Amino acid sequence: MSDNSGCTASRPMNIGMLTHIKHPIREPFAGGLEAFTYDMTQMLRKRGHTVTLFAHPESSPELDVRPMSLNRHYRQESRRHDHDTLSTEFIAEHHAYMDCLQRIDDCGFDVVFNNSLHYVPITFSGSMRTPMLTVLHTPPFFELINAVAAQHERGGGHYCTVSATNAASWADLIPTCHVIPNGIDLQFWRPANAANEQHAIWYGRLVADKGPHLAIDAARAAGMALRIAGQATDASYFSEFIQPRLGGDIEYLGHLPRARLVDELGRAAVCLVTPRWDEPFGLVVAEALACGTPVAAFSRGAIPELLTADTGIMVPADDVSALAEAILAARALDRRACRLHAEAKWSMDRMIAGYESLLSGLCPELEVEHE
Repeated sequence: MSDNSGCTASRPMNIGMLTHIKHPIREPFAGGLEAFTYDMTQMLRKRGHTVTLFAHPESSPELDVRPMSLNRHYRQESRRHDHDTLSTEFIAEHHAYMDCLQRIDDCGFDVVFNNSLHYVPITFSGSMRTPMLTVLHTPPFFELINAVAAQHERGGGHYCTVSATNAASWADLIPTCHVIPNGIDLQFWRPANAANEQHAIWYGRLVADKGPHLAIDAARAAGMALRIAGQATDASYFSEFIQPRLGGDIEYLGHLPRARLVDELGRAAVCLVTPRWDEPFGLVVAEALACGTPVAAFSRGAIPELLTADTGIMVPADDVSALAEAILAARALDRRACRLHAEAKWSMDRMIAGYESLLSGLCPELEVEHE
């Protein structure tokens, strides 16, 4: 495995970029993939490449997306039968990607950069003239496993992922998956000028897999005020597990743009990260440390790759009592060490150069320069 961080394309590429289409690519971002897609599109363009982003039609105007709409008229809910098992949304996404991929060879791209999390692009890649690089942003799941396995039977595919941990989870199907760690804008994610306060912060999608209710319970057990930010995408989860826990020292700030998150992170004493699934990376960790804020986290997925003893305290997953103790211990860590660790690990330029190398390597007519 390699991060290929020392190579760049010697001439600009014409890149078609796929992402998932459930949420617009705009602030405030629904999650890490939306932020990744926005930053990657903008940075590749700044480095001279032409990028056509296929995305939700309500994405940010500056991205100038090629809109992919979910046409939900393929099967009305009122016409469903007892034997139907696929949701209308599933069918709509399937056809949206099919419509896109059937025409993509006519766009004249040098390469397709697939960040969609969907099985259709992988399934189509073997019959396309245009080479495709697929980034595995998630651990294996049913539809993607089957698509990758079928593609191997037809003759391979080109893949990379965001952490060694996630590469290991795909090793049975992709034994030599390249690893390019996520990068962040270290000029944007930076320590606050204001004095640090004595509260904790948690942010992300407010869903059960992210465990914000456990962060609340741990903060209360530690006697620490907690501010929560993020999109309440699961209304029933929010009403049952989050809303009743709010009040007193637990405050919900809403769904914040990144500029506000930087300020909140930089002033917090500690950032809580509470995954209840195997996080393939953990962008919140990188962003918190870049702001000089130490982390108290459940040890799941790639989180152990990101934290050191100087920058965070990890505890077993779902252990609220241990997390409460970690909150108190983590707030005493050196904030300067947190910032230095982020600077050493998560350069945006290093990430972009890694992807440039892999993308240009799929195009025989593009030479690659080694810096």
